[in-house]
Amino acid sequence: MTASSAAPGAPLPVVLAGARGHGRWHVENIRRLQAQGLVRLVGVCELTPLTEDEFGGELPEQSDDFGALLDSTGARAAVVCTPIPTHTALALTAAERGAHLLLEKPPAPSYAEFRRMADGVAAAGVACQIGFQSLGSHAVPAIRDLIAEGAVGRVTGIGGAGAWVRPEAYFRRAPWAGRRRLDGVDVVDGALTNPLAHAVATALALAGSTRAEDVAGIETELLRANDIESDDTSCVRVTTVQGGSVTVAATLCAERADEPYVVVHGTSGRITFWYKQDRVLLQRADHGPEELRFGRTDLLENLVAHLRDGSPLLVTPDDTGAFMQVVEAIRTAPDPAPLPDGAWRRVPGEDRRVVPGVDALVAAAADRLSLYSELGAPWARPAGHHLPKEVSTR
Repeated sequence: MTASSAAPGAPLPVVLAGARGHGRWHVENIRRLQAQGLVRLVGVCELTPLTEDEFGGELPEQSDDFGALLDSTGARAAVVCTPIPTHTALALTAAERGAHLLLEKPPAPSYAEFRRMADGVAAAGVACQIGFQSLGSHAVPAIRDLIAEGAVGRVTGIGGAGAWVRPEAYFRRAPWAGRRRLDGVDVVDGALTNPLAHAVATALALAGSTRAEDVAGIETELLRANDIESDDTSCVRVTTVQGGSVTVAATLCAERADEPYVVVHGTSGRITFWYKQDRVLLQRADHGPEELRFGRTDLLENLVAHLRDGSPLLVTPDDTGAFMQVVEAIRTAPDPAPLPDGAWRRVPGEDRRVVPGVDALVAAAADRLSLYSELGAPWARPAGHHLPKEVSTR
C-alpha cells in the first residue's frame, strides 16, 4: 500500500495503541480531526481495556493484540503511543499490514532499533511520521529563513534549555519510567531523551543537522537527584559535520518550572524560540526586539494530507537520525551519577527534589553553549565523548 492509494475525501480509519497517559492527548486530537471528517477512530489497543467513563464516550473496538486489531478493523493508519521499548515492534507490525504510522518520540531506545524500524517501514512502503510536535511549528521554517537571510549574522551555535519540575511519583508512574534498562531491554528514559527530547530535536532542526550522518561527535553529562537509573539533570553538546555546535541542558529538578526554549546565537543577534508556545523573539543589532507568533501543523493532520495529496511529511524517521545519535550516546554513556546529598533538597509538601541553582545553570548552558562542568557546577563530572559509528545514509 502506498501513500497515493489513499481514498480521496474518505476519513482515514485509525487505530490508537496506548490511550492512557500521554495517549489521552492523542484521543482528544483524533476526536478533533474526526469532527473535521479527516480520520475515524476504529480501534484502541490497550493491555487493560478502557471503560466508557475512562474513554469519555462510546468505545471503538478494543484488543490487547495490535496486529489482530489492525486486521479486524481494516485500519489504514496507526498512532503508537506506548512504552519506548515497544515502538519498533509495533511500528513493524503496522508496516507489515500496510498501515501508515504516527510513532511517538523517542522513536526507539537505541540506534540499532531505530534503524531496524526505519528500514522496515521504508521497505514496506508505508508513510511514517515521528511525533516531535514542535517540528510542526511554522516557526521552524521561519527561523531557518531568518538564518539564511543573515538576520543575526553568522550562526555561532545553537543552545537549548529545559527547566521543568516533576514529582517523585512521576518516576513511579510506569515500570519503565526513570529506567535505562528493564528486564535486560533498553529503555533509555531520561530528561533529554523523553520529556525534553523536543529541545534536542528542535535545536538540531534549526542547525540543519537532522540526519544521522550530520553528527560528528557528542559530549554528555548525565546526573540524577532522584533515586532512579536514568538522568534527571543532564546536558549534551553535539558537534555537527558542518562544524556547528548544539548544546542542550535540561533538568526535571528545577526550582520553578519554566518554558523550554531553543536559542540561535549569531554574530549580530539571536533568535529565541519557545517551542511549546510557537513564540519567537528576534534580537539583532540596530533593530528593536521583535516578537513573532506562529501557527502549527498537527502531525497526524499532516500525515492525512500526505496520504491524500502527497504533502511532504514534516518529521520522517531519517529526519530524526541525529536525535537518535544523541539517544545512542546517552544509552552507551556511563550510568548517570547520583548528585551528592548536599546538591539537592526536598520541597516540603510537593514530593519532589530540587537542585538549587540548576535553573540558572540550564539557562547559562544554552546562553554560553557550555556544559555544566565548564560552568563550574561542583557536582558535574567532565563530559563523556561519543563518536558516531558509521551510519546508514538511506
